[in-house]
Amino acid sequence: MPVRRAAPPTSDFVPERSHWQTLLNLLPWLWPANEPGLRARVVIAIACLVASKAANVLVPIAYARAVDALAPKEGAAALLAVPVALVIGYGLLRVASSAFGELRNAVFAKVQARAARRIALSVFAHLHALSMRYHMDRQTGGLSRVMERGTRGITFVLNFLLFNIIPTILEILLVAAILWGMFDISFAAVTLATIGLYVTFTLLFTNWRLRFRREMNQTDQDANTKAVDSLLNYETVKYFGNEVHETRRYDESLTRYERAYVRSETTLNMLNSGQAAIIAIGLTLVMLLAAQGVVAGTMTVGDFVLVNTYLIQLYMPLNILGFAYREIKQGLTDTEAMFTLLSETQEVADRPGAPALTAGPGELVFEDVRFAYRPDRQILKGVSFRVPPGRTLAIVGPTGAGKSTISRLLFRFYDVTGGRILVDGQPIDGVTQQSLRAAIGVVPQDTVLFNDTIRYNIAYGRPGASEEEVIRAAKLAQVHDFVSRLPDGYRTMVGERGLKLSGGEKQRVAIARTILKDPRILILDEATSALDTRTEQEIQAALREVSADRTTLVIAHRLSTVVEADEIIVLQDGRIAERGTHAALIAADGLYAEMWRRQSEAVAMAEAAAAAQAAADLDQPRAGRAAEVAAPQAPAR
Repeated sequence: MPVRRAAPPTSDFVPERSHWQTLLNLLPWLWPANEPGLRARVVIAIACLVASKAANVLVPIAYARAVDALAPKEGAAALLAVPVALVIGYGLLRVASSAFGELRNAVFAKVQARAARRIALSVFAHLHALSMRYHMDRQTGGLSRVMERGTRGITFVLNFLLFNIIPTILEILLVAAILWGMFDISFAAVTLATIGLYVTFTLLFTNWRLRFRREMNQTDQDANTKAVDSLLNYETVKYFGNEVHETRRYDESLTRYERAYVRSETTLNMLNSGQAAIIAIGLTLVMLLAAQGVVAGTMTVGDFVLVNTYLIQLYMPLNILGFAYREIKQGLTDTEAMFTLLSETQEVADRPGAPALTAGPGELVFEDVRFAYRPDRQILKGVSFRVPPGRTLAIVGPTGAGKSTISRLLFRFYDVTGGRILVDGQPIDGVTQQSLRAAIGVVPQDTVLFNDTIRYNIAYGRPGASEEEVIRAAKLAQVHDFVSRLPDGYRTMVGERGLKLSGGEKQRVAIARTILKDPRILILDEATSALDTRTEQEIQAALREVSADRTTLVIAHRLSTVVEADEIIVLQDGRIAERGTHAALIAADGLYAEMWRRQSEAVAMAEAAAAAQAAADLDQPRAGRAAEVAAPQAPAR
């Protein structure tokens, strides 16, 4: 695969800041406060850089003087002594130039790695701090690609800008000054004109071909996003037999990438050819000037070699200059995209100086809560309720009534647009999000586990918990016996998103990690709706034990799971349509009673169908045996 040098591909990540602003944002990471050791490394690296270039500039002079000294002038003794000293000096200067350059890289490596690490860590932490709305509007594959390219871009910028571009410019200026001082301004003028033409051509041509780089990166990220999304939804692809469809979509992106890559590489070859032509023309002109000087007697053969050596010595840095510019351009663009992520505003943020949620019994209050995901889509329209400490409130209602929105607002994934939510008398928007979420535990409908061990997933409820605490939580969640029967026990890997476990097993693991968290408020968000009846009953038994003495909010579709709740509220169209106990709501013969009748009829029909199927399965072998008895026996032979 080619080295990718283009700008971030999608409009979500188009940088709005300038390259200069990106460099200014990068500098503080290279000069970190309160870290004198890293600052000392920066100073030492700069000193090594200067020493390396100074030695490198003196190399051609030592070489030229050694060539001049080889011409016999005064005798054999002088001929043998002088060149040996100059050659040794020439060798020492080359060693010094290389040694100081390597020392510079070694000293600065820690500064560079630390800056890249801290920037990437800041972006990662910031992404976790952004609201759920941001992440629902973005694609994970695209975000990970931007972070990957941004971190790599920082390395490119530091390597090429600090240790290639700036040192090369410094060396060019030193060489021009030496040529002017030793010979004539024409040598410096031709050298600087060649370099100026080279740089101008490189900048203009590279900016022109940048659109091909952008297109290449756009198609690259599109292909990567499709691949990640498809693999994450492996089961869904298999359910619908859409492997060919997914392969075709991926190939369409790869085909667009192929076309963009060919255009990008073709224009790159044109750029390289133009750069080589400019260098060759400049080198020829300077050599002609030097040859004329030797013929005229104003320059020695050593001076001719000196000029040639200088230009050859500059050729490689100049050649790298074009590549370095492209890499810096790409690196800055990628870094800009990552800094753009860092500048995303945090929709749900703690107030300055917000205190932590104080300890309490776990009282939960919603006061005239209103919320809309969009201005034209009102979800909650003035919901009010109170859950006393240690009691259970169930929220039921048709799909789209706003049940799950209530749990998201309680977790402060979103802020309410009206009213307020209180925990133990404290408005949740006035305390830190970390302390609020530490007080709340949730068992969701769709339990997603990390691709790690069962122990890790249970201990995720409280990282650092002891083995005994993990096992106790597993026992309370009724998952310990199952885990104990596995060959690897708690070290068993659960697979991507927990795909190696059944729905009931994943739910028990989710319950265990919530038990380990030990929250004062518990949310059961459709925790058993996707399970069969038997598994649901087993999970319900575990949930009853978990919710004992905790303030519990049950969001349910199956009404059979909420009959024991202290209070049930029925949401309809964002408002509370009914409230009361199960018995009171049945007696009221309203919306809840109608939902109860429909679900009861559905359950009865399902049970009757299952019983009929079981009877048919039982009668089939009996009929087979009866037919066997009634059949005439074959005569014995």
